This record gives sequence, C-alpha cells and structure tokens, in this order.
Amino acid sequence: MDRDIELGAVDAALSELTGTGGGPGAHGTGGLIAFAAPAGGGKTALLAELRRRAAARGCTVLSARGGEQERGVALHVVRQLVQPVLAASGEADRRRMMGSWYDILAPAVGLIRSPGGGTPDPQGVRDGLDWLVTRYVVQHGPVVAVLDDAHWADPESLDWLTSFAPRTQDLPLLLAVGYRPEDLPADAAPFRRLAERQGSRPHVLAPLSPHAVGRIVRDGLGEDAEEAFCRECWAVTGGNPFEVVELTAKLRDRELKPQAANNAELRTLVSTARENGLLDRLERIGTTAVRLAWAVAVLGAEATVDRAAELAALSVTEAEELAARMRAARILARPSAGGDSLEFLHPLIATGVYRAIPPAMRVAMHGKAAALVINAGLGAAAAGRHMLEMHPEADNWVVDKLREAAREDLRAGAPESARRFLERALREPPSLEDRPAVLYELGCAASLNSPTATVNHLRAALEEPLLDPALRESVTVRLAQAYGHSGRMEDAARLVEDEARRATTAATRLRMQAEQFMWNAFRADEQDSPARSRRLARLVGHLGGRGLAERYLLGLRAWDAVVRGEPAAAALEYAEAALGDGLSWTDGNWGFEVPILVALTFMYCDQPGRAEELFQEGITECERRGWRGSHLAFGLTLLGYIRFRRGRLAEAEELVREGLRIAGRVGTSTPAQWAAVGTLIQTLLARGRVEEAWRTAQEHGYGGTVPQAVAYPDVQAVHGELLLARNLHREARQQLAAVGRRLDGRGMRNPAWCPWQLHLARAVALTDPDEAERLAGEAVCRARRFGAASTIGQALHSAALVTRGPERTALLAEAVTRLEGSPSAYDLALALVDHGAALRRGGMPQEAGERLYRGLEGALQCGAESLAARARDELAAVGLRPIPLRADTTSTLTSQELAAAELAAAGHDDRRVAEELGLAEPEVAALLSRVFRKVGTDRAGLAKALRTARDRGWRYR
Repeated sequence: MDRDIELGAVDAALSELTGTGGGPGAHGTGGLIAFAAPAGGGKTALLAELRRRAAARGCTVLSARGGEQERGVALHVVRQLVQPVLAASGEADRRRMMGSWYDILAPAVGLIRSPGGGTPDPQGVRDGLDWLVTRYVVQHGPVVAVLDDAHWADPESLDWLTSFAPRTQDLPLLLAVGYRPEDLPADAAPFRRLAERQGSRPHVLAPLSPHAVGRIVRDGLGEDAEEAFCRECWAVTGGNPFEVVELTAKLRDRELKPQAANNAELRTLVSTARENGLLDRLERIGTTAVRLAWAVAVLGAEATVDRAAELAALSVTEAEELAARMRAARILARPSAGGDSLEFLHPLIATGVYRAIPPAMRVAMHGKAAALVINAGLGAAAAGRHMLEMHPEADNWVVDKLREAAREDLRAGAPESARRFLERALREPPSLEDRPAVLYELGCAASLNSPTATVNHLRAALEEPLLDPALRESVTVRLAQAYGHSGRMEDAARLVEDEARRATTAATRLRMQAEQFMWNAFRADEQDSPARSRRLARLVGHLGGRGLAERYLLGLRAWDAVVRGEPAAAALEYAEAALGDGLSWTDGNWGFEVPILVALTFMYCDQPGRAEELFQEGITECERRGWRGSHLAFGLTLLGYIRFRRGRLAEAEELVREGLRIAGRVGTSTPAQWAAVGTLIQTLLARGRVEEAWRTAQEHGYGGTVPQAVAYPDVQAVHGELLLARNLHREARQQLAAVGRRLDGRGMRNPAWCPWQLHLARAVALTDPDEAERLAGEAVCRARRFGAASTIGQALHSAALVTRGPERTALLAEAVTRLEGSPSAYDLALALVDHGAALRRGGMPQEAGERLYRGLEGALQCGAESLAARARDELAAVGLRPIPLRADTTSTLTSQELAAAELAAAGHDDRRVAEELGLAEPEVAALLSRVFRKVGTDRAGLAKALRTARDRGWRYR
C-alpha cells in the first residue's frame, strides 16, 4: 500500500541488474537500494516483495537479517548470507569454491578450518569475503542480496558490507537494505554515509495514507466499514503499517463492528499491539506462554522448540502446543517448511517481550541459555553473548568459555568482539593463576584496534605476582612490539633491557638482548649507536645460529654491517647464517622486522634475486595467514623497492602503489606508509615525473617532519632528493646536510642504503664545487669499502657529475664498467647516457653513439621515459638517428600482466596461473581483470588478441 514510488525504484533496479529482458544468464549492473523507516514502517514487507520480484526475474536471492540480541555475535549477518550457499555444496566443492582463502574464511563463515591455520587480521577476512562474494556473483549472477534490520547488524558484518557495497556497481549484484535511521549505532556512521550518499539516497517510507488504512480495514472487516471508523483507525495508528495490520486483526478477533460508535475502543486495542500490551496478550494464553516467549526472546536466532522448551522448563509437547497458539495470536511467525525454529512475527514484538522480562530473571535465563548453546555444539562464541549478560560470580567455567569464545572470534578475524569477551572474563574475575593469561590475551586482542589498551593490559600482566616465567617472556615481547609499533622505540628498548637484566635463564636473556638490539636499531634518537654496534659484534662473535634468538641476532648483525658500510661479503655471511631453515614473517612472538632486514641485506649486497625470493615467500605467508595490513603493505612496497633498484620501474610503481593503498587502510603516518610514499617518490623521479612525485609528497605530508623511528628509505633524504629534482638547491642542501649530521653521528655511512652525500654533492656543485668534489669523493671511498658493484657504480657516476676536467669522462667510464657487473639496470642506462653525452662533447661521436644507443635501449626497457627522451636528444646532437619506435599498444601491459595473460590464453585457470606466478588467486583475478580491460577482450578472446599483437609487431612492457 502507498509504495508505488518505492516499487517503481525496485523494478528499475532489477531491470538494470538483469539487463534487457531478464532471465537466467542475463547480466546488467548492480548497486545499492536502501529503505529507511521507523519501527513497523513496512520495510520488511517491501523487502519481501523485492525478493519475490527478483526471483521471478531469475535472480539468485540471498537474505539476512540483523537481530537486536545477535548484534554482539561477530559476522552473524555474513554467515546468514553465505551459509546457505556453502551448505548446498560438499566439503570438496566448498574448498574448491574458496580456494586458497579456505583457512582464512572458514572460521568467519562458520566452517571448520584446517588444523594449524593462523589468526587473520580483519582486513584479511574482509578481502577474502570480497573475493568469495565476487566470485559467486560472477558465477551465479544476477544476484540480489537483501539485508533487513541493518541497524542491528553486527559491526563486523556491517563494516564489510559498507566497504564492499561500492563494488556492486561493477557487478551483477543488487544490495537491498532496510534500516531504522534512529536506531543506527554511532559506530555505523560509515554505513549511514554510504546509504545517504548522493545517487543512492534511501527511500524513506512514509506512513500509510487514510485511504490506504481504510482499504486495509475494509479488506479485513468488510466493505461496510464506516469512513469515520477507518479515519479513526488511521489517527490512532499514525498510519504505521504494523499497527494498522495488528489493529485490524484484533478487531476481527473481537468481532467488533467497524462503526463510528466503536471508535473509543480503538486506542485500547492499539495499545495491545505495542510493548505494553504484549504481556496481557500472552497471559491470556497462559503463564506458560509467557515463559516460552521469554525463552524465545533470550535465545534469539538460536531458538528452537527443544531449546526454548528446556529454557522455559516445559516439555517439548507443551512448547509445541503453546507455539501453535502464539502463532494464532500473531505473536510468533509461522515456521519455514521442515523447520523447528521459533521466531517472533515482528522485531517489535521480540523487543517488547525481551524488555518485559524481569532483570534478575533475564540474567538467570542468559546463564542457562549459555550452557544450552554450548551443549548444542554451537560453540563458545555463540554462547558468549549470553555470558556477557550474566552477573560476575568468579566462575572459572565462565572465564574458560569466554576465553574460548575470544579465541574463536580471533580466528574469525573479529578482534573487537574477542576483546569484549576477554574484558568480561576479567570482570568475572579469573583466578589469580589465570589472571595474567587473561590480561595477556586481552592485550593481544586489543593490539589492532586500541594500542593504548594493549599497553595497559600487558603492563598489568607483567605486574601480576603469579606470572609464569614463560608467559612473562611472551608478555614482554608483545609489550615491546606495542611500544615499537606506536613509535615508542625508547620505551621498547628500555623494557627488554630491564627484562634481560632480571632474566634467570641464558635463553631468556639472549632473547631479550635480541629484542633490545632490534628496537635500538630502529630508534632515531639513539644516543650511542656505534657502541651498540660494537656490543652486537662482540655478542654475535660467540654465536653459531642455534635457535631463533641467535639467528635473529645474526640477522641484526647483517643489517648493522650494511648500514655502517662494512664489506658486503661479511654482511652476506651473517645473513646466510641468520636464514637457517627460514624466518617466518607471521610469528607473533618474534615479529617480521628481522626477516625483512635480512632480505634487504641481500638486495643492498647486489643479490636482488635472492631478496625477491624471500619477499615473495613472506608475502605469500602473510596472504596465507590472512594478514593483509602493515605486514603485506611493507612486503609489497619493499618488493617494489627491489624492482626499482633493478631498474624495472613500471613494475616497481605498480607494486608500491598497491603497498601504499594497503598501508592507507591501516592508517596514516605509519612506517608502512612512509616506506611506500618514499619509494613511490624515488620511482617517479627515476621515470622523470617530477611534478607527480611532488604532488604525492604534498598529498601525504611527506618530508614535513622526521619520523621518530628509522624509516626505509630515509624520509628526509628522499625529500631532499625531490627538492633537488625541482631545482630547489638551497632547500635541498639544508635537508641533505641535516641527514648527513644525523646519520654520520650514528655511524650509518653506507651510500647504498642512504646516498645523501651523492645528492648533497650535486646540490652544492654550483656554489661550492670543491665541497661537492670532496663529498662525492668521500662517498666513493665508502662505496668501495662496502664493495657492491651497484653502490660503487652509482657513487662514481655521481662523482663524475660534480668533477671538473677530463677526469669526469674517466669516472663515467669506470661507473659504466662497474654497473655492467651489477643488477642496477636503470643506473646503468643513466650512466651510459651521461657517458655518451660526455664523449660527444669531447669530440668522440662514434663512441658516444654506441653508449647513447645502449642507454636509450636500457631506458626504454626500464620504463624511464624522461631518460629515453634525453638519450634521443643526445643522439640527434651527434647526428645519429634515434632508434625508431615500434608500434605500441595504447594500453601497455606490465611483465607480470603479460605473463598472466599468456598463461590464461593457454587455457590455465586462475589457480594454475597463481601457482605458476607464485601469487594468490585474488591477485591473479585482479591481474587478469586489468588485462581484459586494457586489451579490450575476455578470456576467450585473449589468445587471439596476443597473437594479433605479435603479428603486428606491437611491443608489450
């Protein structure tokens, strides 16, 4: 009734979804359609009609509903949406459907995962759900997903829904939601903004008109209903659809004549449709009906006849008879075919019944319900919401179950829900023996969402008198990580230093020393860095790599050797010893910092292939465990940095941008974001896109402040390099000189890691050429001491640029020779072009041409467009014709995209392509999606497109 506009919008959305004509296999585009109304405003009826019309058009329909009692059950709504789909498949089909995401998603969607699976972060679960739903929609579209009572959706589901909703515009998926705006919680602000944004503003359902109310009354009571009586029905209900329908049913039950003379009784009857009349209606059925209704209200989604009967202390037969009478009284809804669940006819009734339960009785019933749910095998997390309502009574059973519930939620990627359970366990309270463990688990659960709370809980655990020594070590390490990851490096180092002094075993002392050396290495304000290096060298000299603590110390020694410019051969020796049989990136007790530093050691020592292998392994491990936050952002960024150092600039840019995107989801001004922005700026400068690099720095506030932690690459040095590229020499000098004072004071003198001297030499060359030559010469000496060919070549090249006289050409020649023996393709191309230019100016056109041709080819292969243009200009000045450009596609493919395209064109599915390229399946899906978009074809036409491109001589890069 009165919903013509809304139904017209539904039909329009469904037509757009199904395409012209509709039917199975017809695909259009989806989107979001939202309906907002107060309680009883008709949202459920409208969504039911939407489901009916969608099914009639051949759409696959998925449904879920938020629940007032289930809002604290993590991923409750998600499971309603996906479990019917998964239940229709066997175990093997489910594993095939979910692919490599199975172990990450299984706990989140209520399945049993494989033994030994990790604890994913929330973003990992959201990414997995994105992939699963996208794949399902592509295979079974068009799909309509309906969510009723979204205001009661659990936060985890609503967060995922809000982040995924914009994708529906590119998929054959229509997302339909109904909600009460006044009941949306404060933490649902992103959902509110999504629902109310321009272009998908919610349809606000108006109260029914007097005419519509009259039609309902006459349909229910007869056409002879008087107009004044119908008008009064509209007035007393305010046109609320739920109240109008309930009032009409009550009038029919009482056989009250629809005449104006009976208007006075209408207000009394309306009250029985509201909260304050519910108990009267129940009591008229019997006091046992009240008990059964209370049981159904407390159990919520877990209410079945058996469980409700047991909770209400009734026999199953009594419960079934009462349920039938309550359905006749329009209190309970009719069950689905073959189902034994009990559900109220309307959420308003459920709310009214629950609030009418006396508080003491409600608490007692929740306690009994918790035991019922656990005994039914529904898991501790399902029982957890009941235990949250119980009074604390120092019950160890409750503490154990709450801790178990928290573990379940952590495995499902819901740390906030786990934190609520553990906070409640702490209030129980646990025994003195268990209290340290509860505090430790609470600190770990809060680490992603509340760093301050993490620190407080872990500090409290350390102060517990009955703290077990083994647990004390874990608490200390986690607390140091909490300090370190929030920029409090000094606190982290001091904490583990104190613990090392009080350690009673050699193993614990060594472990704390490893942590101390690591956090001090990351401190930007460390007072005596050289002394730390000497202590580390003495300690490592007695270690053989037995156990993780020794190997971590060896890894730290390798990195220390790199940043201080010790011979690369020594650094590599330490790095190999540290690797042993592998270093995990996702071991929560050890962290991923040292494994990353070991991998970077290989890169700076001119073994980028080995470094790439380690980063690929680490990235794969993170993805397998569902760690899609800072760990993955660092991995992709630094893998991009390796590609940058190798001269594969287009691939580097793509990887770093993805790392920056992921880092942005974690937060701003984080080490992961500093690394991504700095590496992206360096890559853009190498490609000649100086203004884009400047905009990137401005957008992220990069270079304005020096981070409190050591960042890779150094923020101030990259900012100085950017200023120099914009010809802001004075500002660049100030920045780079400050970097030199800071790093030299710490003994960090390797130009491979931070080439501040090379950039500073260029910055002062015009105003103080002698100082420029001195700086460059000192950098060359440092590079020769380190011994890596790429570092020596880069230093010689920079020295040549600030050297006057014929020695300049000799330095460039040596730089080219050194770089030819290195993996630095871009630096080689740059040196070749500069050497060719010097030879041209020296009157040696033939030798110049050879160098310039090689430099041009190298610049094109690297994707350094600006360098290639300079090489062409130099060739033209020599009088030689530049290399003719072969026909190029308007959209270029990266080498990774091309490899994926070739495998797909050969008939391999996504899983096989992922195995061949060492990627996760979602990455392959994204790669191929970009390929199809660029090439303008689908998988079926890909082979022909590639063949045509090659036949025409088109070049891919």
